[in-house]
Amino acid sequence: MEKKSNTIFAKLKWFFTELMKMYSSEDSYFSKKRVESGVAFVISQWGMIWFLIKKIDVLTASDMLIWAGIEFAVAGYMVNQIQKEKKTEDTTN
Repeated sequence: MEKKSNTIFAKLKWFFTELMKMYSSEDSYFSKKRVESGVAFVISQWGMIWFLIKKIDVLTASDMLIWAGIEFAVAGYMVNQIQKEKKTEDTTN
């Protein structure tokens, strides 16, 4: 059991070390831009879900369509940004 907890501790230490490197001049395993856009995406999704839960009883069908459209727009934007980064990385390598 001790070896397993030591492994978990080592992995957590590595994870937080890499996060700290992300905001320094050292190379990091994680991409700062992707982490920040992922956090922004999660925050926006929770905001949209919270809005839906609070307003579900007063939303009309057109309001739901607008809500779904915004959801698809956000998801499409995220996928587009990721694909754009992949294309840029492929051409530079």
